[in-house]
Amino acid sequence: MLDALPIPAAIIECSSGKLSISAHNSRFSDAVAISTAGTLEAVSAQCLAGEGLVYRHLAAWFGDDEGAKSDLDMRDGSGVAARFYQLKLAPLPSNGECRRALLSVVDRTAEEQAERTLRAEMLRDSLTGLPNRLAFTEVVEAAARETPPDCVGHAVLVVDMLRFSRINESMGSLAGDELLITFARRLISALRAGDSLARTGGNEFGIVVALRRGTGDALKAATRIQDAMHAPFRLSELEIKVDCAIGLALMQPDQDAEELFRNAQFAVKQAKASGRPEVYEPKEASLARRRFSIETELRRAIESDQLAMSYQPLVNLKTGEVSGFEALARWNHPDRGEISPTEFIPVAEESGLILHLGRWAMNKATETLAGWDAEARERLPFNIAVNLSAIQIARDDITEMVGGALRASGLTGDRLTLELTESAIVQDPRRATRVFDKLKALDARVAMDDFGTGYSSLAYLQRLPIDVLKIDRSFVSGMMTDPDSVAIVRAVLSLAEALGMSTTAEGVESRELATTLAALGCVSGQGYFFARPLEQAEALPFWLSRLRPAASKRY
Repeated sequence: MLDALPIPAAIIECSSGKLSISAHNSRFSDAVAISTAGTLEAVSAQCLAGEGLVYRHLAAWFGDDEGAKSDLDMRDGSGVAARFYQLKLAPLPSNGECRRALLSVVDRTAEEQAERTLRAEMLRDSLTGLPNRLAFTEVVEAAARETPPDCVGHAVLVVDMLRFSRINESMGSLAGDELLITFARRLISALRAGDSLARTGGNEFGIVVALRRGTGDALKAATRIQDAMHAPFRLSELEIKVDCAIGLALMQPDQDAEELFRNAQFAVKQAKASGRPEVYEPKEASLARRRFSIETELRRAIESDQLAMSYQPLVNLKTGEVSGFEALARWNHPDRGEISPTEFIPVAEESGLILHLGRWAMNKATETLAGWDAEARERLPFNIAVNLSAIQIARDDITEMVGGALRASGLTGDRLTLELTESAIVQDPRRATRVFDKLKALDARVAMDDFGTGYSSLAYLQRLPIDVLKIDRSFVSGMMTDPDSVAIVRAVLSLAEALGMSTTAEGVESRELATTLAALGCVSGQGYFFARPLEQAEALPFWLSRLRPAASKRY
């Protein structure tokens, strides 16, 4: 009966605690040696991982030990010549007190080799031959479990090749692949024995570095990598200088491998900004998580109209009357409290939410001014200023946005001043010129905000239709103590007069500053000396309170 089976098989009997083979087929006799004591020694001399392995397995199974399994996996030999077997037990009808089982031997060598080959392919980057992202995670986990005696820990470095997408687009994917292969070879040359390298992304590489003297070893590894990339890469007939950003994260006890890798990736983002290798700092990551949280909640706040607008007066420095208000977005979060614009505006710009926020602010400001006109039952003699972001200039249809807000509110363009930072204008002067021309066609006024901080060319001032220069508070606040600040403000005022522009000083916080600015010829000012940003209901009464007695009769 057993000879009909296509695999090695035998009938095992257990009587009075003793194991014996009562029958077997020819295939089994070729694979199994039977000792004089009647116990199984091995499927082959090398197959058992130790003497008595099969015997102990059978004894546990027949003894009904808790946790005993019917299958036993075994390996014969090592390396490429290794063979793999699986022993399976199936119960047979007992013969009195003698219990019996069918033992079959399955050769799993081909299956095991296929699995290993497939796993090796899954863990290897086909282009560079390096371990891939999945394999790198396993390397990090292994490093966390086993630290060599001469090491104090490990660090993960993430190396990001800069400008790779530009090279790939301009020279083609084949050149890009060649560059990646060469880049990987240089990385290998910069590593020490025991360090592990992997390609973890398109143009991103991960390295596990053993630390023998602490963090300094990781920084030295980063320096070696930068030195290895110093020489230009030769692609076809071109020599290309390739820079890289390097982020480092130190391995902490019981730290998840994925978390450690994300920390190093976060440090890479900082390295791109600073231009030097950066070590991950939990405090910086906490701030990044807060920014991400603010982005999510800001989107909800815009959609549910939870933001508010405050209005800071612009005061004529000669007459003391209010010539206008600057509209400023404010966010009073129900749980976090008031969140400063210096915190949520950059988040809005980075995430693209500034487009929605900018449209909301424009509509809200024009709607408010129209409401004040209706309340006063006349066209009030002041305008309102709204800030525009550089992102809005680059991505949004500013003319359509402003025109739509004017039509919806019923205001004319001369009631509106649009403020752009100097850096936004310098960033793309041609586009700024086109936008300015279209805004001027709507009769809106244009102000250059934070003048003096963006290194703008005088040619821009001469060419662009700018109506107002706003002197940055950093120069205004230092006027009473710093002669250089006075000289700068005086120069800006002279420049504005020569170009036929009006001027506004930001950050006026004392009577002395207001008086000095007026004496120098500055037209208007804004700051805490006059008033903090006011709520909508407070702005109109404030304007009325600053009117001269002769003018107060009209309202």
